[in-house]
Amino acid sequence: MKRILLVFFAFVLLYVVTFIIDPYSPYWDGYFKRQSLALDLLFSFLLCFLYSETSIFISARLNKRMPWTENPVKRFLVEAILVLWSVLLINFIGDSAAVLFINEPCGGIWREVSNEEARGMLQWTVVSVMIAFMIVAVNTGNYLIQNWKNAAVRASELNQMATEAELQSLKMQIDPHFVFNNLSVLSELILEDQQLGYEYAENFSKIYRYMLVNSKKDVIPLDDELRFLHSYIFLIENRFGEGVRFLIHVVREARQYFTPPLTLQLLVENALKHNKTSKKDPLLVRIYTLDAQTLVVENNCLPIERDQDSSGIGIRNIIRRYNLLGEREPEVKLEGDLFKIIIPLIKR
Repeated sequence: MKRILLVFFAFVLLYVVTFIIDPYSPYWDGYFKRQSLALDLLFSFLLCFLYSETSIFISARLNKRMPWTENPVKRFLVEAILVLWSVLLINFIGDSAAVLFINEPCGGIWREVSNEEARGMLQWTVVSVMIAFMIVAVNTGNYLIQNWKNAAVRASELNQMATEAELQSLKMQIDPHFVFNNLSVLSELILEDQQLGYEYAENFSKIYRYMLVNSKKDVIPLDDELRFLHSYIFLIENRFGEGVRFLIHVVREARQYFTPPLTLQLLVENALKHNKTSKKDPLLVRIYTLDAQTLVVENNCLPIERDQDSSGIGIRNIIRRYNLLGEREPEVKLEGDLFKIIIPLIKR
């Protein structure tokens, strides 16, 4: 369809440019009253078709053998020369056909031509060359735009693949101290209280089952994350005793929204890593909603004298995951002795 439209464009352009160049040419005298008008129009349309198809053919062949990206100047010169020669050849064949089949030839080639006819033939050649190069320009522009779009799509796909790989890597980051500490607590509980040790092992297995099931997901429902958090809190409370307290109040409307997996676990682990936990002055971790789409994880600041080395997961991990998902970043605030992380909940 595009190629047919291109031929019609060339056909109309041929007559428009020819008229503009010399509107007082005898060629236009009584033009629409000629008996051979239909044959003349058909002949012109056929020439435009040949100009268009030849130009497209030359461009297509050169795109394979001499792409624009390799040597644009050389490509332009080669294409220009080939198109010029093809137009001259088509015009020569067209003039010959005009002499044989049309009573008013476009400049006879087997008899002497008048100055008027020579000028008309030169004019025709110039216009046809212009038309051919306009077709080349349109075709080349379309080719370059398509290539640009394809390159943009490929770049987008590669970027998406890299993003997914990085996101997957971030999701799989788990603090190794978490594993060692909980295994140590489990071994002690089994010796002291087998029932409690059994419950601890059950919750520990739930946590890792959750990690395995959701490790390939970008986001999960907040309701699932909260259920996972309850198992995690069970381990924390048995590990730290009365040194840490949790208050959770999340409105029902917020539970239908989403968050990256392990977000709450990483924030709670971050609070425990950088603060003291003692029975006299317990660490208080509050998880609540400001509205249906905003979750807050808050803790009082009880900084330890010598802060532990961070393994690079925690808050930076969460912010990076939100960036990779193209969502609004979490906010980190320190208000007096309160440390807050404001988490935007994601709508899917």
